Amino acid sequence: QCNTTIFCLSVYFLLLQNNHVVRNASLYNKEFVEQFEETPLLVAVLTYVGYGILTIFGYLRDFLRHWGMEKCHVAREREEQKDFVPLYQDFENFYTRNLYMRIRDNWNRPICSVPGAKMDLLERASKDYNWTFQHTGKVVKDVINMGSYNYLGFAENTGRCADAATESTHHYGVGVGSTRYEMGNLDIHEELEQLVARFLGVESSMAFGMGFATNSMNIPALAGKGCLILSDELNHASLVLGARLSGSIIRVFKHNNMVSLEKLLRDAIVHGQPRTRRPWKKILILVEGIYSMEGSIVRLPEVIALKKRYKAFLYLDEAHSIGALGPRGGGVVDYFALDPKDVDIMMGTFTKSFGAAGGYIGGKKELIDYLRSHSHSAIYATSMSPPVSQQIITSMKIIMGEDGTTLGVVRLRQLSENTTYFRRKLREMGFIIYGNDDSPVVPMMLYMPAKIGAFGREMLKRNIGTVVVGFPATPIIESRARFCVSAAHTRDILDTALEAISEVGDILQLKYSRHQRRPHLPSSLGSWSSEESLLQEPSHIKPSVM
Repeated sequence: QCNTTIFCLSVYFLLLQNNHVVRNASLYNKEFVEQFEETPLLVAVLTYVGYGILTIFGYLRDFLRHWGMEKCHVAREREEQKDFVPLYQDFENFYTRNLYMRIRDNWNRPICSVPGAKMDLLERASKDYNWTFQHTGKVVKDVINMGSYNYLGFAENTGRCADAATESTHHYGVGVGSTRYEMGNLDIHEELEQLVARFLGVESSMAFGMGFATNSMNIPALAGKGCLILSDELNHASLVLGARLSGSIIRVFKHNNMVSLEKLLRDAIVHGQPRTRRPWKKILILVEGIYSMEGSIVRLPEVIALKKRYKAFLYLDEAHSIGALGPRGGGVVDYFALDPKDVDIMMGTFTKSFGAAGGYIGGKKELIDYLRSHSHSAIYATSMSPPVSQQIITSMKIIMGEDGTTLGVVRLRQLSENTTYFRRKLREMGFIIYGNDDSPVVPMMLYMPAKIGAFGREMLKRNIGTVVVGFPATPIIESRARFCVSAAHTRDILDTALEAISEVGDILQLKYSRHQRRPHLPSSLGSWSSEESLLQEPSHIKPSVM
């Protein structure tokens, strides 16, 4: 009996080490395991050593710049301003000029086509070690796009969405030139908000022209002094900014950790506000559906259970999950088969799955009516552009099946299959992959600073565009490449990308996983022919995708 107990504990701690184990399994309608394999000790040590070497050489180069032996291109105070309050933070400046500049060529690459499954890039070169760039005049054609948030493949310039947006432009024009409160409230805006409410399964909704402002300008309208905001430590900058602007007390809980969240809730109820010990006017929990850097999915059933138990309010940001999760594309609420009424404020953006711009907030009618008169984003911001509104309406109707076709269901199914396939193949190759198996955001760990730039450059040499991320966007030893899977990716495209990733992974020695690997055979990766794509429509329907 003692041996059995020891064995069970060993298995539990092994799972705890590499995965997020669910405590309240009865709340879930499906298995929920998120993998976060621990960083190998040697890799962690070498990563710190790498940053140490970069720092030493950074100080050496700063010494040379100080004495005029090397030119410094970074912005800095003039000599006569040396006694003023500094405009630039010393460490931020040091990091920018000595570490970031070495790999700056991996970002801000200009795209000169639709950012679909494949794209065209303007070629650029630098003669001063990435301080400045010049366009060569050449265009790199048909680069496989593994970085855009084009989850359902609606980033396209042909088909129903493009035709509807063009027609809307002819009818309304491109810009509105006014706020909703003045002369900028169009019938197409009313139609959009009614459709969003129906899609979410809530009483009412409100659309905004900018996704970032949807969070940063609306949270201050929902919470203020005397309120408590409990925020996940990995929440997006827009949520963090909105919380800070609100003037509320902010407390941060560990990422997706329900023990940490419950402790904060319990302490808030027991102790109340600082100094006065009065009860909090409001407790607001801020979480995201899919966390874009981790690829993890919020434990929404547990969050809702805690929110009900402690009488708190829940603000759910579904920027990456709406349209990308759930059998109907309804986000994490649909994914877990929960009641939308259990989420007090449902927020999301149209910038990803819908191929448009802006954001929304949905909930009870009283909530939306309140925001219409109290949200700065609603009162002062110019109305959403009509063709953008029409793009959202058309794509949302396709997802809901209201266009009379099954194309929406097909896209949702293909995204799910592509996500599962891509994640499984990367793990079989020996890469460390973070997040949930159902998340189309796929972080692949690089760790060492030198490999951030090397991976991005080597992939572009193979005509594949990727996003690489490092400190300060991630912890210092957790640099990564972040892939975004799309329904527009065919199996051949994914196989080509996987073969290149495996090849570069061998060159840069990125296959860190200690799990058993399976042989990677590129020729046997796909089960579809090169001409097959689930996005192809039935023959009796006018083609609208590719």
